[in-house]
Order: sequence, then structure tokens, then C-alpha cells
Amino acid sequence: MSASSSSLVTFSAVVTRLRAAGCVFAEDEARLILSAGGVPAEIDAMVDRRAAGLPLEHVLGWADFRGLRISIDPGVFVPRRRTEFLVDQAVPLARPGAVVVDLCCGSGALGAALASALGGVELYATDIDPVAVRCARRNVGAAGGTVYAGDLYEPLPAALRGRVDLLLANVPYVPTEEVGLLPPEARVHEARVALDGGADGLDVLRRVTAGAGDWLAPGGSLLFETSGRQAPTAMAIVAEGGLEPRLAECDELDATVIVGTRPSAA
Repeated sequence: MSASSSSLVTFSAVVTRLRAAGCVFAEDEARLILSAGGVPAEIDAMVDRRAAGLPLEHVLGWADFRGLRISIDPGVFVPRRRTEFLVDQAVPLARPGAVVVDLCCGSGALGAALASALGGVELYATDIDPVAVRCARRNVGAAGGTVYAGDLYEPLPAALRGRVDLLLANVPYVPTEEVGLLPPEARVHEARVALDGGADGLDVLRRVTAGAGDWLAPGGSLLFETSGRQAPTAMAIVAEGGLEPRLAECDELDATVIVGTRPSAA
């Protein structure tokens, strides 16, 4: 370590170390690290990990998402603030007790946040990454939900077919050739399966949309995040899958969400 434990316990010393490492929000991050408590050696180690480029959320072991403290393990995709907009779009579409499935759930932040907002839902989640599944089981389990390990719909109970009111899918949507351009915090420290969306970034979305109609209840909706430039193609994919697409955007968060609704039975 480049500094002693005693020198790094003070707020000003932590800020200096983080600034030197290029942390833009050094003051805010220093407060969070120091508030984690622990002996000086533990705080020193946390500062060292952050200065080495580990995402702050991995250092702390949690992320703030829509006012909830979501447990985050090393290697697990960190929920982005812009993704709160997806949950904002989902809330008015559901009711307490709704059947909710969170695909590509990562930490389980989306499902946990929606359950909190609605006062409880029948919640299920899946992810193909076993590290993410272990993490999600803490967050989703705290919301009364169940997490399954497997590829998209494959591990879900068959009894959910045609019963899902809301299908949340924070699918990876970075084109393969652009993954290398991501900030190191994502590119180095998050699982590639949570980032790489294939040649045009929409491969996983195509698979999700192809199966959505079988799982959604009449009038149920699929919600996913994408980029503004991918939105026209994504809207077409949703329509081809038999769902009625709607675009929602938030300039403040730089968020683009598409809602695909299964037509209600005649």
C-alpha cells in the first residue's frame, strides 16, 4: 500500500487518495467508505481497492437503487441509475400481488425495487451467471421472491406460462465490438455476459421477445432498456413478436425504455 492505515482514516486523506486515482466524486465516495466503519486497516483496504479501479459498489458491497440498499458482490453487474426509469415505467402498469418476472436479473435490483414500490408482488427472477444468482437470492429473497439459475425462461416454473403481468428484462445491449470501449469499471469488473448483446447489441432481446408472448398474461407487458440509436430496431423486434410497442425516454437520466404489451383477449 502507498499510505499507512493511520493516514487514510481521515476524510481529507481519503479524498486526496481517491482524487489521485481519478475518482471524480472523491468527496462523496470518501464519505461512503468511511461510513462503512471498520478498523483503519479495513478502510485502508477499501480505499486501495477503489483506487485500483474496482467499482465503488463492489468496494462497499451495496448499491443504492431507487432508495433501496441492494447487495452487490464482486463481478456482479452494478444497477445503473438510469435503469430506475424502467421501474418507474413498470409501477403504473401493475398492482399489488402482480406476477412479476425479472429476466437477466443480475443483482435482482429491478424486481426488488418494483416489489418495494407496489407493496409486494409474486416475484420470480432468473440469471445465467451463478455469481449473480447467489447475489440476487439475497435481494430478491428479501422481497419474498425466488431466483432460478438458467438461461432466460428455461428455469421458470411452467405454471407461470400465460400468467406474468410484468416481464422485466435488463438485457445486455452493448454491441460486441463496442464492449472494449466501455469504462474499465464495467469492462474489467463486470461479467461480460451482462454487457455483450451480440453483433448489433440486440441478440438477447430477440430471444426474450420471441418467448414473451407465451409467458405474458393478456394485457401483460415486457419492459426493457436499450439505447436511443437502437430503439427503432428494438421497437420493430417487439412488434414482430406480437406485442404492442411503446417508447419512453428520460433526457435527465439518458434512459430509453421500450414497453411491449400483449394484446388483451377479445
